[in-house]
Amino acid sequence: MVSPFFGGVTPWCPQPADAASIFADLSPAELRAVRAFLMERPELGLSPSRGGPLAKNSLFLVELLPPPKRSALRFLEHGGARPRREARAVIFFGAQAEPNVTELAVGPLPRPSSYRALPLRGGRAVPFWARPMTRLEYELLHQALVAALAPLEPLLREATGFGFQNCSERCLTFSDIAPRGLGPGERRTWLVIQRFVEGFFLHPAGLEVLLDHRDRDPRRWAVRQLWYNGRYFGSVRELAESHARGALPLARLPEPPARQLFSSYEPRGHFSGGTPTDVHGAKVCEPQGRRYRLRGNRLEYGGWSLAFRLRSSAGLQLFDVRFNGERVAYELSVQEAIAFYGGHSPAAMQTKYMDAGWAMGASSYELARGVDCPETATFLDAHHLLDADGPVHFRRALCVFELPTGVPLRRHFDSDFQGGFHFYAGLEGRALVLRTTSTVYNYDYIWDFLLYPNGVLESKVHATGYIHATFYTPEGRRYGSRVHSHLLGNIHTHLVHYKVDLDVAGSGNSFETMDIRFENISSPWSAGARVVQPWLHREPRRREREAALPLHRPAPRYLLFSNPRRRNRWGHRRTFRLQLSSHAGPVLPRGWQEERGVTWARYHLAVTRRHENEPSSSSIYTQNNPWDPPVTFESFIRDNETIEDQDLVAWVTVGFLHVPHAEDIPNTATPGNAVGFFLRPFNFFSEDPSVASRAPVIVRPLDPPTCSRLHIQRWTPASPGPCVDPEPFTYNGTYREV
Repeated sequence: MVSPFFGGVTPWCPQPADAASIFADLSPAELRAVRAFLMERPELGLSPSRGGPLAKNSLFLVELLPPPKRSALRFLEHGGARPRREARAVIFFGAQAEPNVTELAVGPLPRPSSYRALPLRGGRAVPFWARPMTRLEYELLHQALVAALAPLEPLLREATGFGFQNCSERCLTFSDIAPRGLGPGERRTWLVIQRFVEGFFLHPAGLEVLLDHRDRDPRRWAVRQLWYNGRYFGSVRELAESHARGALPLARLPEPPARQLFSSYEPRGHFSGGTPTDVHGAKVCEPQGRRYRLRGNRLEYGGWSLAFRLRSSAGLQLFDVRFNGERVAYELSVQEAIAFYGGHSPAAMQTKYMDAGWAMGASSYELARGVDCPETATFLDAHHLLDADGPVHFRRALCVFELPTGVPLRRHFDSDFQGGFHFYAGLEGRALVLRTTSTVYNYDYIWDFLLYPNGVLESKVHATGYIHATFYTPEGRRYGSRVHSHLLGNIHTHLVHYKVDLDVAGSGNSFETMDIRFENISSPWSAGARVVQPWLHREPRRREREAALPLHRPAPRYLLFSNPRRRNRWGHRRTFRLQLSSHAGPVLPRGWQEERGVTWARYHLAVTRRHENEPSSSSIYTQNNPWDPPVTFESFIRDNETIEDQDLVAWVTVGFLHVPHAEDIPNTATPGNAVGFFLRPFNFFSEDPSVASRAPVIVRPLDPPTCSRLHIQRWTPASPGPCVDPEPFTYNGTYREV
């Protein structure tokens, strides 16, 4: 559920629910109602999520279960019955002989009275060992680690000045990596030991520990192996004895400074130019108020209209995206974000993050006014019920704002080539931005959907936050860059997957690619001469296999989705073009173990016929079971269905290779680290629809060629001048059960 706030301080009064509300996230009252209903079912035997043993039945996740597309369209387009409102509930059944994870559909809301099982692939339940981590398991993991490493306290204190035992301000902590093993059935995790200072991700202590925690009884958890400063040890005792004998080369870390720690944001150093940096820079301004409208979860801007939600499992999801009343897409949504690493230490070589398994959508912490979003933005709160005993309130989890792009949408200076001009015309560049972030452990992803007045929609993600770094050893140099005295920035590839359910002038669409080829022909106007010129090579993609464009080869430059029965004024099929902004490359060889969990990463783009039982390309369980995941994207195209004049889904992969470097300290910066795609009208309209904007400026001379008197045409009032938000910067940062 989202509840907007203007400027982050003034409550926004919701309008009566419109049709977009069928896609709205669950309200706190609905989340509570679902939880109460399930907790009262004796056959489920549920216990609270917090506290107690691991071997219990508990409710892990509650979020909206979107209605089937057919019933949604019947309601949206034909005035049919409002679709039944239901919740998706994920339950960990740990208190039974064969523990598992089961998903339920619960409804109808707002007063649920029944539930049914949601089928997964092959009708199988998810193995209990493949479940996502919970706060309870992390607490038990920390306790087990502290107890197991007690014999290493002298080593850790001597090498780092920090410890686990009886520490107050000089404590050690850990980061865990995944997958948690090398094959199905395992749940053993490499833990990177770090000094707990600001930016602790950049302070590894040189120790990595493999802890086996598959058993439901934490008393049977055990350390299986350790790595310290480039060497492996079979037990804690072996490492402790090596240190006691003086046979262990210690990696002594320097004392961290009290101020201007290299991993902090505190200013240090100077620019050489001398221009001021301690004053405010340019700001976004709305001199005559907002030009967009929010009604519940319905967002309107210019010709655009869409519904949105922030699902706990995977993040932003748009529905019923329309321009000038015509649907362009039924759904646009983030599916998965992965980062696969390489390195010399065991944690680095094992790290293959699949962030939907880390509650990517529920990691939407507070956005800062004036930094994460302009001061003029509308901020929206969110509520999640994930690994909690009630809804958790996330303040300012999303924002909406209009952004000057800084470049004209279009312009022309029409020279008379005699020192004057015939006319000048320009249209300012503006876009509406819907934004949220996911802070998944060390990395921060900034998720944007941008709406332009010419019918273009852009989806973009920026990567920032801390690099996933490990302890530096000379052998590690072939896997990245040394970025500090004891720190290696490890090579990794980021890939992001999107679902784009296009409905271009209707749901019956076809897909073709287009690029240029060259022809060598006789010149028709000069005997004996030849002309080389480009021509358009169109290639209809009639089946799913033909429409799966492999990542290891460049994709055709025009990816076109059209309605074969609808044409614009000039006889062209009404079409939208998908344009990628990406530097993606493969993450693993095809078919290799963990690659089976991310088979969507084989393709720049795959186009499939839409099926209700193929709602997502990944799942929250893939991270801990990539070897036999409940969702295998390759199965979506294995049957090679026809995709001519069908309801189509474009599955889009974008990403980039990141070789960390010294300038990633303290954080990876956003410039150059953004990828995404555009949806652009391509003969969908008969002219640029932004001609409807009243923002152009046209200048014509009244006395050419001297041009001393001008006629200036504007359709908007003159700007009243600069404006600033008078409110001071505030930040809360809390997220609590409500």
